[in-house]
Amino acid sequence: MIDKRVKTTADAVAGVRDGATVLVPGFGAVGVADNLLDALHDQGAKELTIVANNSGNGDYGLARLINSGRVRKVICSYPRSGDYSAFLKAYRAKTLELELVPQGTISERMRCAAAGLGGFFSPVSAGTKLAEGKEQRMIDGKLHVFEKPLKGDIALVKAAQADRWGNLIYRKSARNFNPISAMAADLTVVEVEEVVELGALDPEGVMTPGIFVDRFVVVPTKKAGAAA
Repeated sequence: MIDKRVKTTADAVAGVRDGATVLVPGFGAVGVADNLLDALHDQGAKELTIVANNSGNGDYGLARLINSGRVRKVICSYPRSGDYSAFLKAYRAKTLELELVPQGTISERMRCAAAGLGGFFSPVSAGTKLAEGKEQRMIDGKLHVFEKPLKGDIALVKAAQADRWGNLIYRKSARNFNPISAMAADLTVVEVEEVVELGALDPEGVMTPGIFVDRFVVVPTKKAGAAA
């Protein structure tokens, strides 16, 4: 019987090695698997490369990993958003490397990895410092930059619902980069709010088929006013 559930967040991130590339989907604080990121912190992997839209907030999730010196490099689009103090401190101390990638480009690079493609040419960043060291080509009279696929060793995904096979549904804008990240990593681990019975999910509404999910853990969302 296929059942991809694991009991704890620690079980979910077990085996992540030092130096791994970790895909962390989310937009700002929406759709981010903060419980899995905290579990990864406790797991102890270091020298990580993080691929994310933002660089974390406060001192939890991704920011906590950065504050603890576990992250070697961040590949992201908006490092200075929200409470980015963890990123700023590490970057100024030169203990953290930054690769700045436009938002659409970072998504398309992951999609190329998911589809097994060798990369793509894009006019975005042509003629800027972001294009330095990359192949450039004139296409229809416009300068384009070659972008390579961006694959993860592990993706830490957040979803609203899953069945035991790992089929996923996301809630509204929390979908963001989660589906493409789930497809672009060797190991996809999911934090879900609720598990439902097989057949309860509308097949037309499944946004990530279970074939792309390796394991998931249920972490119910706390209701307003509930005790911490």
